[in-house]
Amino acid sequence: MRAQSSATTAPGIAVATDRDRPGLGILQAALGVIAFSLTFPATAWGLEGFGPWSLVAVRSVLAAVIAGGCLLGLRVPLPARRHWPGLAVVGAGVVLGFPLLTTLALQTSTTAHAAVVVGLLPLTTALCSALRVGTRPSRTFWTAALAGAAAVLAFTVQQSGGDLSTADLYLFAALLVCAAGYTEGGRLARVMPGWHVIGWALVLCLPLTVPMAALALAQEPVRLTAHSVTGLLWVAVGSQFVGLVVWYRGMAAIGIPKASQLQLAQPLLTLVWSVLLLGEHLPVAAPLTAAAVLVCIAVTQRARG
Repeated sequence: MRAQSSATTAPGIAVATDRDRPGLGILQAALGVIAFSLTFPATAWGLEGFGPWSLVAVRSVLAAVIAGGCLLGLRVPLPARRHWPGLAVVGAGVVLGFPLLTTLALQTSTTAHAAVVVGLLPLTTALCSALRVGTRPSRTFWTAALAGAAAVLAFTVQQSGGDLSTADLYLFAALLVCAAGYTEGGRLARVMPGWHVIGWALVLCLPLTVPMAALALAQEPVRLTAHSVTGLLWVAVGSQFVGLVVWYRGMAAIGIPKASQLQLAQPLLTLVWSVLLLGEHLPVAAPLTAAAVLVCIAVTQRARG
């Protein structure tokens, strides 16, 4: 395949047109958030039949096979050489780092607790964006973003009794690597279609994920059940590929900081799924946190960067 040299190479999607339709960008980013909100419950299901390393490696390989098949079938050209370092950051943060760290955390943490900790991701992503791509959101934006993060943090501390566990450390590390991956992916999605970004990142990780999957499956027990298979398929297809496709397109259309603030709704959605799918107890403070977070989202979407 030849190297990709423009933002709208056939058979790709013309990213520039999405920037002219912010409403579509918001919708795409929101669909990504909905897909991501199911990731933790699906991971909990997957852990019923797979070990943490097996689950992460197999989900990445399956997603890479799907993405690679799409790239090959549509004869998508290779990205330009200058984009490969950015794709490596996306792979390290989104394909490997975040799934592995959160899966390790979910061995001892409930999905509800993990969801509210990861609720700090929008602020982390906005900070990474400011450092990496030079975005300068307004003071109103930062005030609302910090207020939303404070609400999520207060909820987390209240639920954990003020102590940080090993699972929390995994989750905080996951925030950092995922924010870096989101920022780099959002930047790349301005010059190539969003699904190309995650597709090539997944393919780039195959030399690591294939041997990792083989080794993990040989060492960890596997028990195939309806829950474990469904969970694996969702995190591989819904979270790792389809969700990231619409998410990166949304970020390219409306900007990384504003798109990242939509993720303030993600922990609240995950709380709902944790009750409906896992039977976990919904904390009493959740409705108050939901109200505060939704107000912050409305303010950040109206604030001019």
